[in-house]
Amino acid sequence: MKLCCRIALPFVVAALFSPLTSAQDYPTKPVRVIVVFPPGGSNDVVARIVFHKMNDLMGQQFVIDNRGGAAGTIGAALVAQSPPDGYTLMVQSTTHVANAHMYKKLPYDTLGDFIGITPLARQVGMLVVHPSLPVKTVKELIALAKKRPGELIYGSAGHGSYVHLTWELLKSMTGINMIHVPFKGGGPSTTALISGETQVTIATIGSLFPHLKSKRVRPLGVTSDKRTTQFPDVPAIAETVPGYEFTAWVGSFVPKGTPRAIVDRLNAELGKAVKDPDIASKLGAQTLDPMHMTPEQFAQRLKSDYDKYGKLIREVGAKVD
Repeated sequence: MKLCCRIALPFVVAALFSPLTSAQDYPTKPVRVIVVFPPGGSNDVVARIVFHKMNDLMGQQFVIDNRGGAAGTIGAALVAQSPPDGYTLMVQSTTHVANAHMYKKLPYDTLGDFIGITPLARQVGMLVVHPSLPVKTVKELIALAKKRPGELIYGSAGHGSYVHLTWELLKSMTGINMIHVPFKGGGPSTTALISGETQVTIATIGSLFPHLKSKRVRPLGVTSDKRTTQFPDVPAIAETVPGYEFTAWVGSFVPKGTPRAIVDRLNAELGKAVKDPDIASKLGAQTLDPMHMTPEQFAQRLKSDYDKYGKLIREVGAKVD
């Protein structure tokens, strides 16, 4: 009996201490960061800025892997099925909680199959039109849409995406009717606008930057309740449509079952990354406000946004069959 205990004891001790040891050593190999939208959108922009800094902070490569499609559900399903060892992360926006209400069935549990590490940045959208469209203000756009119901075409980053829901809210508050064309992400949606395939979109400001400079799109308004410091000449949509406001976040996640010590380590290092003056400046330059929460705070935000988006989607009747 004593011999048995002596043999078993080292294994018991190893089992008790191995999670802590592995968390302290983590990461020992490159980490895959799955961005669930194509390159060019705000999720991609945030991921590339923040995780480039994580390479330095944690001494391993955080490799960006874009897996776009179906408003982020394809990439999210891949993450949900990945080993919960800290070597597969997900970058996804508030679209993550919206998808739970947009789709009849998902191959994962939105709140149950993931652990939110922290939000990384707040998103502000901008309503832009193709330069050929004869409108220069939100008021003129609304008037044209009412004059030509069901004719103007707006693009989005996919059913249930932040862009889609900003439009649904605007449509419900103004009574306008436009044709919705969903794309696989914000990048393709913006490209379609520039080419003239669509006439209108709301996109995150960071993804619009180069096109605003080249004047390939015309800005009409921002989705925050007040004007942004970066674009003080662009009115808030709320100045024309009182009460309108729609901002979101880009956050980081791991599969459920990931050891708490690894989650805490990632949370702490991501906090350092977004608070770094250079990173904060790069995010702020694209109207992406750095964000950081504890996993508990983020879990509460996820639940409240889950309820908020569910209510909006039910009210406007936005569903993917």
